[in-house]
Amino acid sequence: MVGRVKVMKHGVSLSRGRSWLVAAWVVAGALGSGHAREAGQADPTALSLEEAVRLALLTNPSLRAAGGRVEAASGRAFQAGRWSNPELELSAEDWPVSGGGSFDDSKQTIGIVQTLPFPGKKPLDRRAGGMEVRLSEAQLALRRTEIVRDVKAAYARVLAYERLAAVSAELAEVAESTAATARKRVEHGAAPLQEQLRAEVQSEQTRTGLIAQQRDLATARLDLATLLGRPELREVPLSGALREVPDSGLLTAAVPPQLADHPSTVAARANLERARLEQRRARLEAYPDVQVGLAGGRIGETGESIIQLGISLPLPILDRGRGRRREAAADIDVAEAELQSVQQQLQREWMGARERYRAAAAAVTAHRERILPRADEALRLVRTGFEEGKFTFIDLADTQRTQAEARLAYQYSLLELNVAQAEVEALLRPRLPSPSPAPSTSNSE
Repeated sequence: MVGRVKVMKHGVSLSRGRSWLVAAWVVAGALGSGHAREAGQADPTALSLEEAVRLALLTNPSLRAAGGRVEAASGRAFQAGRWSNPELELSAEDWPVSGGGSFDDSKQTIGIVQTLPFPGKKPLDRRAGGMEVRLSEAQLALRRTEIVRDVKAAYARVLAYERLAAVSAELAEVAESTAATARKRVEHGAAPLQEQLRAEVQSEQTRTGLIAQQRDLATARLDLATLLGRPELREVPLSGALREVPDSGLLTAAVPPQLADHPSTVAARANLERARLEQRRARLEAYPDVQVGLAGGRIGETGESIIQLGISLPLPILDRGRGRRREAAADIDVAEAELQSVQQQLQREWMGARERYRAAAAAVTAHRERILPRADEALRLVRTGFEEGKFTFIDLADTQRTQAEARLAYQYSLLELNVAQAEVEALLRPRLPSPSPAPSTSNSE
C-alpha cells in the first residue's frame, strides 16, 4: 500500500504525512503534460476572437475619431470646389445735398459682383481635396489594421495569462503540499531542517508568482476591454484558445507584395500626390482672380436707364506667391522622404515580425516535442526513485520545480507565437475600410 511505503535510506516510516505527498504527486501528474484541458460545455456568453474584432471595429473610440476625420476631409473637398458667393451691390451717386435735392435726383444702381477664379485653380483645389480624402481614408485603414492586430494580441494575452494564472495556482497548491510534507518529515526526524526551509521558500516563490500572474491577467483584461471601447467587458469570459501550431505559410513567406498596398504606404503616396497638386496650385498664385460686376439703374435727373459693367483685377506687384511656392516645393521633398521612410520601415517591420514568429514557432516546437516530454519523464523517474529510496526529497522538489518552470515557459512561448502571428498578419492582410463616396462636385447641396 502506498501509505505504508518506507524510505529505506532514512529508515523511517512515512505513513504519516505521506497523504500530503501523494496529493502533491497527483496534482503534479495532472499538470504534467502542460496541455490545456478540454472544456466541457461552451459558455454562451463567452466572447470569441472574431466577435472581439468585430466589436472593436464598431466601438473603438480612436476608430470613430478616424472615421470623423474622413468625413471632415470630404466636407473640405466638397467646399474646395465651390466658387465664392456673388456680392449684391447697391449704390447711389451724385446725390445733391444742397439746394433742396432729394434721393430721386441721384444716380441709383443695383447689381452683383462675382469673383472669377483664374482657370485651373478650382479643378486643382478639388483634386487636392479629393486626395486629402484618400489620405484620411488610408489613415483610417491603417488604424483599423492596428486595432485588429492589437485586439488579437490582447486576446492572446488574456488567454495566456488565464492559463498561466491557473497553472500558477495549481503549482502553488503543489508547493504548499510539498512544504507541509517537508515539515512533517522534519518533525519525524526523517529530514534535516534545510529541507523544510527550501520547500517553504519554493512555496512562497510560487505564491508570489501566482499574485503576479493574477495582476497581469487583470491588466490584460482591462487592455482588451479598452481596445473594444467597452471597459465594462473586462470580466467577460473568452471562448478561444491559444494557437499551438504555427502557420507554415507565414513561416516561409518572402517579402510580400502586399507591403506596396499597405495602408501606411497608401497614405504616404496620397500625401505625396497631394503635395504635388499643392505645388501646381501654388504656381497659379501669381495669376490673380478677376472680379466682374454687372449693375443696372437710372440717372435721377433725367430718368434714363443705365447698365454698368465693372472689372477689378488685382495687380501682382507686392505679392506674387513666391513664399507659397517655396513651401509647396519643400512639402514635396518632405512627402517623398516620408514615403521612402515608410517603405523602409515596413520592410524592417516585416523582417522583424517574421523572424520573431519563426523564433516563437521554434520555441513552441522545442517545448512541445522535447522539453516538456523530457521534464515529465524526469519527474516520473525521480518520483519512482524517491519511492524506492534512490533520491532525496530535495531531488524530488527540484525536479518538480524544473518541470513547473518548463510548463510556464511553454505558455509564454505560446503567447509569443500568437502575438507574433498577429503582427505578421497585420502586414500581410491589412483591414481596409469600406470605400467612401467621392466628394460631390455639383452645385446642389
